[in-house]
Amino acid sequence: NAEYMGGSKRFINKMARNEEKAMSMLNRWTTMKANLGKPSRTKMPYLASECNSLSDAEYWRGDLIKQISRKVAEIQNAGLGEHRIRDLNDEINKLFGKKSHWEDRIKALGGADYKTSAPKMYDANGQELAGSGGYRYFGAARDLPGVRELFQREAPPPPRKTRAQLFKHIDPDYYGYRDEDDGHLLVAEVEAEKETIARKVREWQAANSTAKRQKVEEESNTQAKELIAK
Repeated sequence: NAEYMGGSKRFINKMARNEEKAMSMLNRWTTMKANLGKPSRTKMPYLASECNSLSDAEYWRGDLIKQISRKVAEIQNAGLGEHRIRDLNDEINKLFGKKSHWEDRIKALGGADYKTSAPKMYDANGQELAGSGGYRYFGAARDLPGVRELFQREAPPPPRKTRAQLFKHIDPDYYGYRDEDDGHLLVAEVEAEKETIARKVREWQAANSTAKRQKVEEESNTQAKELIAK
Protein backbone atom coordinates (compact mmCIF):
# COMPACT_ATOMS: atom_id res chain seq x y z
CA ASN A 1 0.00 0.00 0.00
CA ALA A 2 2.83 2.39 0.85
CA GLU A 3 4.53 1.73 -2.49
CA TYR A 4 1.22 2.23 -4.28
CA MET A 5 0.62 5.55 -2.51
CA GLY A 6 4.15 6.75 -3.26
CA GLY A 7 3.78 5.85 -6.93
CA SER A 8 0.46 7.68 -7.13
CA LYS A 9 2.00 10.86 -5.69
CA ARG A 10 4.88 10.74 -8.16
CA PHE A 11 2.43 10.26 -11.01
CA ILE A 12 0.26 13.16 -9.86
CA ASN A 13 3.30 15.45 -9.47
CA LYS A 14 4.51 14.51 -12.94
CA MET A 15 1.11 15.24 -14.44
CA ALA A 16 0.98 18.60 -12.67
CA ARG A 17 4.41 19.55 -14.04
CA ASN A 18 3.38 18.51 -17.52
CA GLU A 19 0.22 20.62 -17.20
CA GLU A 20 2.27 23.64 -16.06
CA LYS A 21 4.61 23.23 -19.02
CA ALA A 22 1.65 22.98 -21.37
CA MET A 23 0.08 26.16 -19.92
CA SER A 24 3.40 28.00 -20.19
CA MET A 25 3.77 26.99 -23.82
CA LEU A 26 0.17 28.02 -24.50
CA ASN A 27 0.76 31.44 -22.92
CA ARG A 28 3.89 31.98 -25.00
CA TRP A 29 2.06 30.93 -28.16
CA THR A 30 -0.86 33.27 -27.36
CA THR A 31 1.55 36.17 -26.80
CA MET A 32 3.41 35.46 -30.03
CA LYS A 33 0.12 35.31 -31.95
CA ALA A 34 -1.04 38.61 -30.46
CA ASN A 35 2.22 40.30 -31.45
CA LEU A 36 2.30 38.70 -34.88
CA GLY A 37 2.65 41.39 -37.52
CA LYS A 38 3.30 44.13 -34.97
CA PRO A 39 6.58 46.05 -35.29
CA SER A 40 9.05 45.73 -32.45
CA ARG A 41 9.07 48.57 -29.93
CA THR A 42 12.44 47.71 -28.47
CA LYS A 43 14.16 50.51 -30.40
CA MET A 44 12.80 53.82 -31.63
CA PRO A 45 13.03 54.25 -35.41
CA TYR A 46 15.77 56.66 -36.47
CA LEU A 47 13.26 58.70 -38.48
CA ALA A 48 9.65 59.28 -37.50
CA SER A 49 8.71 58.99 -41.17
CA GLU A 50 9.73 55.31 -41.07
CA CYS A 51 6.81 54.56 -38.74
CA ASN A 52 3.52 53.75 -40.46
CA SER A 53 1.51 52.78 -37.37
CA LEU A 54 -0.42 55.44 -35.48
CA SER A 55 -0.35 53.42 -32.24
CA ASP A 56 3.44 53.04 -32.49
CA ALA A 57 3.85 56.74 -33.17
CA GLU A 58 1.76 57.53 -30.09
CA TYR A 59 3.89 55.06 -28.09
CA TRP A 60 7.17 56.69 -29.08
CA ARG A 61 5.83 60.18 -28.37
CA GLY A 62 4.83 59.01 -24.89
CA ASP A 63 8.28 57.48 -24.41
CA LEU A 64 9.90 60.81 -25.30
CA ILE A 65 7.66 62.65 -22.84
CA LYS A 66 8.79 60.28 -20.08
CA GLN A 67 12.44 60.92 -20.94
CA ILE A 68 11.85 64.69 -20.97
CA SER A 69 10.10 64.48 -17.61
CA ARG A 70 13.01 62.64 -16.01
CA LYS A 71 15.66 64.97 -17.41
CA VAL A 72 13.75 68.16 -16.57
CA ALA A 73 13.45 66.93 -12.98
CA GLU A 74 17.16 66.09 -12.92
CA ILE A 75 18.33 69.44 -14.28
CA GLN A 76 16.70 71.29 -11.39
CA ASN A 77 19.66 70.17 -9.22
CA ALA A 78 22.27 72.92 -9.39
CA GLY A 79 24.82 70.65 -7.69
CA LEU A 80 25.30 68.50 -10.80
CA GLY A 81 28.08 70.69 -12.09
CA GLU A 82 28.29 72.98 -15.09
CA HIS A 83 29.29 70.33 -17.65
CA ARG A 84 26.54 67.88 -16.66
CA ILE A 85 23.93 70.66 -16.62
CA ARG A 86 24.95 71.81 -20.11
CA ASP A 87 24.82 68.23 -21.42
CA LEU A 88 21.41 67.68 -19.84
CA ASN A 89 20.08 70.90 -21.33
CA ASP A 90 21.30 69.84 -24.78
CA GLU A 91 19.66 66.43 -24.36
CA ILE A 92 16.33 67.99 -23.34
CA ASN A 93 16.34 70.28 -26.37
CA LYS A 94 17.08 67.31 -28.66
CA LEU A 95 14.24 65.33 -27.07
CA PHE A 96 11.84 68.21 -27.66
CA GLY A 97 12.94 68.28 -31.29
CA LYS A 98 12.27 64.54 -31.64
CA LYS A 99 8.89 64.94 -29.95
CA SER A 100 8.00 67.60 -32.47
CA HIS A 101 8.86 65.25 -35.36
CA TRP A 102 6.73 62.45 -33.90
CA GLU A 103 3.81 64.83 -33.38
CA ASP A 104 4.06 65.81 -37.05
CA ARG A 105 4.06 62.10 -37.96
CA ILE A 106 1.05 61.40 -35.75
CA LYS A 107 -0.87 64.16 -37.48
CA ALA A 108 0.17 62.83 -40.90
CA LEU A 109 -1.11 59.37 -39.92
CA GLY A 110 -4.52 60.84 -39.06
CA GLY A 111 -3.98 61.25 -35.33
CA ALA A 112 -4.35 64.20 -33.00
CA ASP A 113 -2.70 67.55 -33.66
CA TYR A 114 -0.77 67.82 -30.39
CA LYS A 115 0.93 71.07 -31.35
CA THR A 116 -2.37 72.95 -31.22
CA SER A 117 -4.51 70.95 -28.80
CA ALA A 118 -2.18 69.49 -26.17
CA PRO A 119 -0.85 71.47 -23.18
CA LYS A 120 2.74 72.65 -23.46
CA MET A 121 3.86 70.52 -20.51
CA TYR A 122 7.48 71.44 -19.78
CA ASP A 123 7.73 74.21 -22.34
CA ALA A 124 6.97 76.77 -19.64
CA ASN A 125 10.03 75.59 -17.67
CA GLY A 126 12.33 76.45 -20.54
CA GLN A 127 13.26 80.01 -21.41
CA GLU A 128 14.28 80.92 -24.93
CA LEU A 129 16.80 83.61 -25.79
CA ALA A 130 16.02 85.95 -28.65
CA GLY A 131 17.81 84.80 -31.79
CA SER A 132 18.67 81.38 -30.35
CA GLY A 133 16.69 79.49 -32.98
CA GLY A 134 14.30 77.93 -30.47
CA TYR A 135 17.00 76.66 -28.08
CA ARG A 136 15.72 76.77 -24.48
CA TYR A 137 17.33 76.71 -21.07
CA PHE A 138 15.82 74.59 -18.31
CA GLY A 139 16.19 74.56 -14.54
CA ALA A 140 19.73 75.19 -13.32
CA ALA A 141 20.90 75.87 -16.89
CA ARG A 142 19.32 79.31 -16.66
CA ASP A 143 21.80 80.21 -13.90
CA LEU A 144 24.93 79.05 -15.71
CA PRO A 145 27.74 81.58 -16.22
CA GLY A 146 27.07 83.58 -19.35
CA VAL A 147 23.44 82.48 -19.55
CA ARG A 148 22.17 84.39 -16.53
CA GLU A 149 23.63 87.62 -17.88
CA LEU A 150 21.90 87.12 -21.21
CA PHE A 151 18.52 86.74 -19.52
CA GLN A 152 19.16 89.80 -17.37
CA ARG A 153 19.82 92.04 -20.34
CA GLU A 154 17.19 94.65 -20.99
CA ALA A 155 14.87 93.61 -23.75
CA PRO A 156 15.52 95.52 -26.99
CA PRO A 157 12.90 98.10 -27.92
CA PRO A 158 10.34 96.97 -30.49
CA PRO A 159 11.23 97.90 -34.06
CA ARG A 160 9.74 101.14 -35.30
CA LYS A 161 6.93 100.77 -37.77
CA THR A 162 7.34 102.16 -41.26
CA ARG A 163 4.95 104.68 -42.74
CA ALA A 164 3.46 101.95 -44.92
CA GLN A 165 2.75 99.80 -41.84
CA LEU A 166 1.14 102.74 -40.03
CA PHE A 167 -1.20 103.49 -42.92
CA LYS A 168 -1.90 99.82 -43.72
CA HIS A 169 -5.09 99.59 -41.67
CA ILE A 170 -6.33 103.16 -42.23
CA ASP A 171 -9.52 103.26 -44.30
CA PRO A 172 -12.43 105.69 -44.79
CA ASP A 173 -13.90 104.55 -41.46
CA TYR A 174 -10.82 105.90 -39.69
CA TYR A 175 -11.66 109.41 -40.95
CA GLY A 176 -15.38 109.00 -40.30
CA TYR A 177 -16.39 109.18 -43.97
CA ARG A 178 -18.98 106.43 -43.61
CA ASP A 179 -20.31 107.31 -40.17
CA GLU A 180 -23.62 108.62 -41.60
CA ASP A 181 -24.33 105.59 -43.76
CA ASP A 182 -26.29 103.67 -41.12
CA GLY A 183 -28.47 106.69 -40.10
CA HIS A 184 -27.73 106.37 -36.38
CA LEU A 185 -25.35 109.31 -36.33
CA LEU A 186 -27.88 111.62 -38.04
CA VAL A 187 -30.55 110.75 -35.47
CA ALA A 188 -28.10 111.40 -32.64
CA GLU A 189 -27.09 114.74 -34.17
CA VAL A 190 -30.75 115.87 -34.47
CA GLU A 191 -31.45 114.96 -30.83
CA ALA A 192 -28.31 116.77 -29.68
CA GLU A 193 -29.27 119.85 -31.73
CA LYS A 194 -32.76 119.94 -30.17
CA GLU A 195 -31.32 119.71 -26.67
CA THR A 196 -28.83 122.49 -27.42
CA ILE A 197 -31.54 124.82 -28.81
CA ALA A 198 -33.83 124.15 -25.83
CA ARG A 199 -30.98 124.89 -23.39
CA LYS A 200 -30.11 128.16 -25.17
CA VAL A 201 -33.80 129.26 -25.15
CA ARG A 202 -34.01 128.62 -21.40
CA GLU A 203 -30.81 130.56 -20.83
CA TRP A 204 -32.11 133.48 -22.94
CA GLN A 205 -35.44 133.53 -21.16
CA ALA A 206 -33.76 133.50 -17.79
CA ALA A 207 -31.39 136.31 -18.79
CA ASN A 208 -34.24 138.37 -20.33
CA SER A 209 -36.38 137.97 -17.22
CA THR A 210 -33.52 139.13 -15.02
CA ALA A 211 -32.90 142.18 -17.25
CA LYS A 212 -36.58 143.17 -17.12
CA ARG A 213 -36.67 142.87 -13.36
CA GLN A 214 -33.59 145.02 -13.01
CA LYS A 215 -35.07 147.65 -15.35
CA VAL A 216 -38.33 147.80 -13.34
CA GLU A 217 -36.36 148.17 -10.13
CA GLU A 218 -34.24 150.97 -11.62
CA GLU A 219 -37.38 152.86 -12.83
CA SER A 220 -38.99 152.47 -9.42
CA ASN A 221 -35.89 153.85 -7.70
CA THR A 222 -35.77 156.80 -10.11
CA GLN A 223 -39.41 157.70 -9.48
CA ALA A 224 -38.90 157.44 -5.75
CA LYS A 225 -35.93 159.80 -5.92
CA GLU A 226 -37.91 162.34 -7.99
CA LEU A 227 -40.78 162.34 -5.45
CA ILE A 228 -38.36 162.84 -2.58
CA ALA A 229 -36.69 165.71 -4.42
CA LYS A 230 -40.05 167.53 -4.84
